[in-house]
Amino acid sequence: MQLRTQTWGEGDRLALLVHGIMSDHRTWRRVGPALAGRGYRVVAVDLRGHGASGRGEYGPELFADDLVETLPVGAELAVGHSLGGLTLSLAVERLKPARAVFSDPAWHLALPAAGFGPELFADFKTAGRERIRAMNPRWDEEDVDVELSTLAVWDEATALGLAALAGRDLLPAAPVVPSLVQLADPSFLVSPERAALLAERGFEVRTVAGAGHTIHRDDFDGFMASLEGWI
Repeated sequence: MQLRTQTWGEGDRLALLVHGIMSDHRTWRRVGPALAGRGYRVVAVDLRGHGASGRGEYGPELFADDLVETLPVGAELAVGHSLGGLTLSLAVERLKPARAVFSDPAWHLALPAAGFGPELFADFKTAGRERIRAMNPRWDEEDVDVELSTLAVWDEATALGLAALAGRDLLPAAPVVPSLVQLADPSFLVSPERAALLAERGFEVRTVAGAGHTIHRDDFDGFMASLEGWI
């Protein structure tokens, strides 16, 4: 499936951005222009079922195939957040970016008994401003507005495509390209033990102190500082 994309900048270097579940390209409203200011042409997608992209069947492999169908090969940088991190990891061998950043990636989802379940994601479809604000007290009001807008056009059936992943460990065996794993503090997706394992496997692992899961919205300055040497 060809995905809807948003572009910032006209630089000679190319950066790719892949959002997480329930979101779309608008989550990168500050990151896209910041990278453009560093000389990149930045392309962000709306994954299928999100934003203005098409609907259909859902699953990580399909999300990854869409990236490959939509995005150019050989970008200087590719960044994926949460579900976007998982999706990027499944597409990175085919996209062949020079460097990859996996921002609090969804490589391990807890079992329903531990608090994960597709119905919990689907329920968030109707979240109001106060619920979003309570869950993300450090967000700017504009990010709350964006979240409300993206939820309105999100197909909550995408969450069902994650049900089969509950309890599975999807940590990559090794980085396909030089790769940074950027973690929230604490990360509910990558435990300290798994972070240590990723480091042993050849990933660079950095934690953004005090940041929540959506690091680039929770602490934009910390997010950008964590990318130094990779962008």
